[in-house]
Amino acid sequence: MTPSRDISRLIEIMAALRTPVTGCPWDLEQDFSTIAPYTIEEAYEVVDAITRGDLDDLREELGDLLLQVVFHAQMASEQNAFDFGDVVEAITRKMIRRHPHVFADPDGNVAPHHVKEVWDRIKAEEKAERAARRPPEDVPHNSLLSGVKAGQPALTRAMELQRKASTVGFDWNDPRAVLQKIREEADEIEAALDRNDKQELAEETGDLMFALVNLARHVDADPEAALRATNAKFERRFAFIEKALEAQGRTLEHASLAEMDALWNAAKREEIR
Repeated sequence: MTPSRDISRLIEIMAALRTPVTGCPWDLEQDFSTIAPYTIEEAYEVVDAITRGDLDDLREELGDLLLQVVFHAQMASEQNAFDFGDVVEAITRKMIRRHPHVFADPDGNVAPHHVKEVWDRIKAEEKAERAARRPPEDVPHNSLLSGVKAGQPALTRAMELQRKASTVGFDWNDPRAVLQKIREEADEIEAALDRNDKQELAEETGDLMFALVNLARHVDADPEAALRATNAKFERRFAFIEKALEAQGRTLEHASLAEMDALWNAAKREEIR
């Protein structure tokens, strides 16, 4: 096998990795559910490269994300469900259908502000067609929240669920009311701690996170972006602790929590300067 710019080579490589006996033992053990977390992870890596403005890294990460698509298509092909060509055909059909102003209208006379209306209408038609193909017992309840995609990251989906509910008035008008809800949820966690109930603690923690997303929405902050920024801040400050201890000829393992906390506060002061 040699590298290639042709997608068919990547498909051949994936097929070889999944070939019984001669393939890769790890790849052969995988299924859709075990690969799904890697698919999400690679999508985040793409976003991270974009955020950092690193186009070389973006090229690599897009390749990793493409591999995920090929991997899922290969597993589906082994079950005679569909293959990579079917995936390409489905998305090309969808894009042509959703852009009639480009591919169907010879004059292309669709105003920019009407493009989204056309897109949303066609998406709704496609959704109805998919629902019609399902057995009656598999058709979900037609809720206001049905249009919120299930595959989104949890923080993003929480935001979208709340936005949808707010369109019919199911919402707070004041971020301070949300802050009060956060305090209530924190009190419920404290009560659950007293009972030492792990299931209840997990549930109450989820309620607290949902309320925090609601606060982010009310103050016009993207919870995913806000948490990414906090993660980066945590990494910077933790690295400050490591470097400060290293300068003293010491390691994290030999430092007390009080010492690390003092260095953490020093890192915060450095950022303020």
